[in-house]
Amino acid sequence: MSEDNKKLKVGITLGDTNGIGIEVALKAVGVPEMMDMCIPVLYGSSKIVSYHRNACNLPGFQINHTKSAQNLKGNMPNLVECINQEIKVELGQPSKQAGLASFLALEAAVHDLKAGHIDVLVTAPISKDNIQSDQFHFPGHTEYLESAAGDGSKALMVMCTGNLRVALVTMHLPLSQVPGALTVDGIRQRLLQFNTTLKRDFGIDGPRIAVLSLNPHAGENGILGTEEHDIIIPAIQQSLDEDGVQCFGPYAADGFFGARHYRRFDGVLAMYHDQGLAPFKTIAMDEGVNFTAGLPIVRTSPDHGTGYDIAGQGIANESSMRHAIYTAIDVYRSRIRYDEMRQNPLPKLFQDRGRDNVKLDLTKGE
Repeated sequence: MSEDNKKLKVGITLGDTNGIGIEVALKAVGVPEMMDMCIPVLYGSSKIVSYHRNACNLPGFQINHTKSAQNLKGNMPNLVECINQEIKVELGQPSKQAGLASFLALEAAVHDLKAGHIDVLVTAPISKDNIQSDQFHFPGHTEYLESAAGDGSKALMVMCTGNLRVALVTMHLPLSQVPGALTVDGIRQRLLQFNTTLKRDFGIDGPRIAVLSLNPHAGENGILGTEEHDIIIPAIQQSLDEDGVQCFGPYAADGFFGARHYRRFDGVLAMYHDQGLAPFKTIAMDEGVNFTAGLPIVRTSPDHGTGYDIAGQGIANESSMRHAIYTAIDVYRSRIRYDEMRQNPLPKLFQDRGRDNVKLDLTKGE
């Protein structure tokens, strides 16, 4: 069976056990059409899942409970039991126990992803505060995955929905530290990364990237800041001239999104977290997806948080989780197609048909 036709094993961590992650995951995978597309592999605790199912009054469906992702069933969702400690569920309440549970699920899923037992990873929301420990000392999923599964590669955060894709130069960084973190080489590297992921992960030929300014009104010729003139414009020019990246700007973020200029581009590169995510979530809150680009693994997540305020009420919208699963599958298959198209065909021809036959074929008609 080809990579395009096989059902991928989609690992799904259930996130903070006091939030809405378990609810949206169950709603997303508990429909027949999801089983037609993939083999869902949930990571968590069956006891905690049952608690959420009852609290949210969710319809029942069969789940294969297993202690190993090597023992999956392809005709139903699976749940890998990876939380062996007693975890108290306190819906809507942040707690260190919920943070521990979310880490144990993430750790187990990443192990299986690296071992090839699952094909892609989808992560339900965590509390970035409660998950902190001696084992997890990162600002979020993205930085953890860069360290645990990046093999030296740098992660790029990309928010995507339909034809809107927003990437970030800086990620989970205090706003006061953003200007000092911007360099010509750093922005140029992000543009190269983004250009590659638009081609390889999203199948876009010759992508066009809009680059946002840092300061209001793009600095207003230095009156409102010099980062545009000193850093951002040189980075854009070098990327155009030396790297062949079709990038344009810098554009003031308010007018750019307000006038919907993003529709003219395949991607938008924002300088910092809220500059990119605030307009993105305004446009696509229910269906937006957070994709971790730049790594050898494929990881997505819904673009919302733990949702403590509505946890356990059965009203959480699963659309973003569903789209995160779809996006992970699409990116995985896009990478396979992109890499196959760029392989040297001659070595494969030698291997498949034998050296002598290849020589004869290549000289026919000459």
